[in-house]
Amino acid sequence: IGNTVLHILVLQPNKAFACHMYSLLLSYDRNKEGPGSLELIPNNEGLTPFKLAGVEGNTVMFQYLMQKRKHNLWSFGPLTTVLYDLTEIDSWAEDQSFLELIVSTKKREARQILDLTPVKELVSLKWNMYGRPYFCFLALFYILYMVCFTMCCVYRPLKPRTGNKTSIRDNTIYVQKMLQESYMTYEDELRLVGELITVIGAVVILILEIPDILRVGAAKYFGQTILGGPFHIIVITYACMILVTMVMRLTSTTGEVVPMSFALVLGWCNVMYFARGFQMLGPFTIMIQKMIFGDLMRFCWLMAVVILGFASAFYIIFQTENPENLGQFYNYPMSLFTTFELFLTIIDGPANYDVDLPFMYSVVYFAFAIIATLLMLNLLIAMMGDTHWRVAHERDELWRAQVVATTVMLERKLPRCLWPRSGICGREYGLGDRWYLRVQDRVDPNKHKMTRYTEAFKAQDRDNYDKGLEKLEINRSILYKKELSALSLSRSASRTSSHRGWEILRRNT
Repeated sequence: IGNTVLHILVLQPNKAFACHMYSLLLSYDRNKEGPGSLELIPNNEGLTPFKLAGVEGNTVMFQYLMQKRKHNLWSFGPLTTVLYDLTEIDSWAEDQSFLELIVSTKKREARQILDLTPVKELVSLKWNMYGRPYFCFLALFYILYMVCFTMCCVYRPLKPRTGNKTSIRDNTIYVQKMLQESYMTYEDELRLVGELITVIGAVVILILEIPDILRVGAAKYFGQTILGGPFHIIVITYACMILVTMVMRLTSTTGEVVPMSFALVLGWCNVMYFARGFQMLGPFTIMIQKMIFGDLMRFCWLMAVVILGFASAFYIIFQTENPENLGQFYNYPMSLFTTFELFLTIIDGPANYDVDLPFMYSVVYFAFAIIATLLMLNLLIAMMGDTHWRVAHERDELWRAQVVATTVMLERKLPRCLWPRSGICGREYGLGDRWYLRVQDRVDPNKHKMTRYTEAFKAQDRDNYDKGLEKLEINRSILYKKELSALSLSRSASRTSSHRGWEILRRNT
């Protein structure tokens, strides 16, 4: 019951009352520390009161709980060294990491905790010492891996075509080799090494991704933008396409160009995932994800309706015409592709001025140009501009959340020998087996003095302003000109007393 009350207090809107009641309830706790303590008992979602405060974005309760956990090591003048307890904060050996909970929650207020002590210092320490070097190395390794895969695709085994053409539009000159013919020369053996590296890399990707899907859940794993959800979909699909290509090569099945093409596009698009390691490029990956899965997905439904309607009309119009004179609409699939190019203004309106075009083509093309080019494309640009404006206001906040998510991901996947535990063991200071983070804080006394001066002068300005308003109401019966002059005199008189205070403040600053 006491643990339930603690969780309820964390959710209370009255922060001061919640903190007082929290302390009062803990004062009756028999087990102050250890697994039996009320603060360490999780709820049905596996969240302790401390983690719940982080998930809900309750910064007041979080700071209150951190003040209870800190130990002042020493103080000398304005310098103070504090040890912060990292229990439940550090993601080391935590099944449900506090940092991962903060970046995965949908509440924006929770990300403000990343700027508070000691979370800010802990993330900075992890990222600067281990996260950034490992992430840059991983990005370089992945780019070299994609170059290897691309070379294997460019020099894939092909042989000249021996059969006759099936139609005048058939221009195929090479076909895929059978498995027995694919690995005979030295160049083929060299390509085989690259193909083995590609397949091993795809298997490693699946081995690293599948446990996280089972641990977190598919909806949360793929749906969180900051955690890189869309990029996880891309890299898993890429690995599957590599395995499909391998099976088709081993069985000598024609058509391996289809999964190979998808794999090349997805693999190189996944390079954008590594932009999150840089402050200049990281927010743009978030922006691209929000535009693709927000604005563009909604726009594609409207675009599909327009393309289907006008492509069908174009095909019907040119169904009775000679395809040799205007071949852009010679069959229905080609009509869809041509209409899509017209929609995006990639090509101009196809026309052959040596022959007479149907009159309805001009009418339909006029309507298509108005609806597609002038209306819908400008609508898409306006939607993307609005998304860019919203994300630009959260640029730094989103990048810090990306850094935290990347740090937690690397810490989980790398061996313990490559990522030692951050902080200081409490046994060095007689504080038990818990780990602490040492933070040095500098207290500037002049800063507090200036703050007190500013508050005093603001209060004096408010008093003088209230007196001026009272005087103005008393003299309402006087003429307008006299009232205006009295108001100006009262304001000048109120300024003189506060003006001296602001001059003193400026001089001290």
